[in-house]
Amino acid sequence: MKSNFKIKNHELKIANKTFQSSLMLGTGKYKNIKEAQQSINISEASIVTVAIRRAQSTDLVKQYSIINALNWRRLWLLPNTAGCQNAEEAIRIALLGKEINKRIGQIDNNFIKLEVIPDPTYLLPDPIGTLKAAEYLVKKDFSVLAYISADPVLAKQLEEIGCSAVMPLASPIGSGQGIQNPFNLSIIINNSQVPVIIDAGIGTASEASQAMELGADGVLLNTAVAKASSPKTMAYAMKLAVESGKYAYLAGRMEKLEQAAASSPKQGIST
Repeated sequence: MKSNFKIKNHELKIANKTFQSSLMLGTGKYKNIKEAQQSINISEASIVTVAIRRAQSTDLVKQYSIINALNWRRLWLLPNTAGCQNAEEAIRIALLGKEINKRIGQIDNNFIKLEVIPDPTYLLPDPIGTLKAAEYLVKKDFSVLAYISADPVLAKQLEEIGCSAVMPLASPIGSGQGIQNPFNLSIIINNSQVPVIIDAGIGTASEASQAMELGADGVLLNTAVAKASSPKTMAYAMKLAVESGKYAYLAGRMEKLEQAAASSPKQGIST
């Protein structure tokens, strides 16, 4: 029998924009552009992030560029500054990202995913460089989504200077290690007045669900889908996981008890 149960759709709101999906996907590491395109479509993600350095090097007018392969009437482009090692470089790439937004017809899109990563081994973000670049870009009317380590103090500082969202990592980029510091992530989520997007390190659907169950507003991932044996299947799994985790958080989990608590009534039991 079909259930008539319906639940209110809790949309993701960042800056002045509202998105249907809390799942964001990256566009790198796929075997080919067709696989990326199909996976993104199946995931029903609303926001897709593209490394501006890669977009620039492949040339936007190229017939098979990932930029041209996606439907930007349905998707929202989140340019990112991946590969930038200092604040000055990140600012320059961010300005280029705004121009790319205009070229695909998103005239009002001022979003930028800010990454400042000088460390080539562990790819951990530079907190000082990130704060410096974010402060400049916010003053230039960018909607800055700042990629950071799971640092509650930095997250609050970025919020206070006007960032539109903070994006703490679950574990190092592309590592698939899952959520390594749930305590710090919970502090960031509980203290934040702007959206918190868990970014980097998610390896499978249960980890995406866990991120949402912590109370995160969204999840951004790339490698977990692109490097799965079946990216399209994993993209669908991630869609369901993010939705499931979000509703589990909204439902409110039961209290953890030290002892067992019988679920059946005691009445009628002979002693």
